Amino acid sequence: MLWLWVFIFVVNSPLFSTESQAAASTPADAVVRGKYVFALAGGCGCHTPKEGPVNAGGRPLKTPYGTFYGTNITPDPTTGIGSWTDQQVIDGIRLGVRPDGSVMSPVMPYPAFNEMSDQDVTDLVAYLRTLPAVSRPNPPHQLSVPFAGLGMRAWRWLFFRPVPAPAHAPTAGIERGRYISEHLAHCQECHTPRTMTGTLDRTRDLAGNADGIDGEISSNVTPDPETGIGKWTTEEIVELLRTGFKPNFDNVQGLMALVIDGIAEGGYKDMTNEDARAVANYLKSVPPIVHKVGE
Repeated sequence: MLWLWVFIFVVNSPLFSTESQAAASTPADAVVRGKYVFALAGGCGCHTPKEGPVNAGGRPLKTPYGTFYGTNITPDPTTGIGSWTDQQVIDGIRLGVRPDGSVMSPVMPYPAFNEMSDQDVTDLVAYLRTLPAVSRPNPPHQLSVPFAGLGMRAWRWLFFRPVPAPAHAPTAGIERGRYISEHLAHCQECHTPRTMTGTLDRTRDLAGNADGIDGEISSNVTPDPETGIGKWTTEEIVELLRTGFKPNFDNVQGLMALVIDGIAEGGYKDMTNEDARAVANYLKSVPPIVHKVGE
């Protein structure tokens, strides 16, 4: 009878039970961590229309190539991503591909998200699964270029080189700030000018963009003292990231206000002081570039 008692012990042991295995594979705090990643990504604000609901798509984004509409990324199985596997959602975020093999526009900043850590992207997907499903069809993009689908595929083939992502994100210091800025908050996507091919002009990294999304001017956030933020203190940068207020008590508008305020589920304002300071210190460490892009 000894074998029977061993069998009963094994089946009921918390180390081997199905319930415990499920808990180990989907830890209770994954959703909490994912919500914070969502906030650091600006609340994925491009996917939420001004009238709501969260992540239901339809927000227009005007670019030199036409108007793109943020897609429905709620768990709705028909119009959203509810029928996508976790890996398919991750491939959409980091590689810009859909389950059917079609390619997303780089307006979805997958080149930036490509190096989002395995832990962060997994937690983000866990969080996205918890949001209310909304049945809302995706409006078609209104583009000024012919054969846009082929164009997006060609752009990805020519200009995107995926790299292995880290298992875990840096936890402190300038490397933490660089990681948040480059791969979660994707600051360069708005604050770096673009070339004629739509790629980032990394020779003017973070030096401001006069032709941003929705026709907005994105400021120079390099530490140049005259045209950038070189005269700002670390704490002043932290204040802007968490409140939207500049040292002169003016406040940001447009897309920058959107990503700071986020949506009901969070934005840059929800950064911890430590993370906001890490981003500030990173911005102060990049090469200063003289580039005045307007007020």
